[in-house]
Amino acid sequence: MKIDVAELLDRMSVELQKNITAEARENTVFVGVHTGGVWIAQHLHNRLANPFPVGELNIAFYRDDFSRIGLHPTVEPSKLPFDVNNRHLILVDDILYTGRTVRAAMNEIFDYGRPSSITLVALVERGGRELPIKADIVGTRLNLAASEHVKLFGPDHLRLELCEAKT
Repeated sequence: MKIDVAELLDRMSVELQKNITAEARENTVFVGVHTGGVWIAQHLHNRLANPFPVGELNIAFYRDDFSRIGLHPTVEPSKLPFDVNNRHLILVDDILYTGRTVRAAMNEIFDYGRPSSITLVALVERGGRELPIKADIVGTRLNLAASEHVKLFGPDHLRLELCEAKT
């Protein structure tokens, strides 16, 4: 599988700019889900020359499977260097799969305040949704077997790799 991530980001940034302009959302901020979502958010942020810093969410404590998988030893706190109240948030994740990561991210965002809106952006959307969550802007959609997953590597030169799921 060879996917040109830079080409996806170019197309996504054009679509995102159209969305921001059409909705007259001048006070838009980017929030990436740690780690791949932050990388994608930073690339989109740079392409759109957004004046606000990129926020970073680490949703480890908000996951509904936290008690089952435990805490990764290097969990770092989220960094939202702006007030989310009455802001338009661009929530960015690398791979949208079950929807549980996005649910956890939105739970954490609402602990910081009440945004005016949240636009969900995902580099890859794949089948297997467990929650009714759908991205507003998607780089590519992949139909993968249950034994396959896709992983983003970066942060400077972003690349996607298709891998067999570990059993």
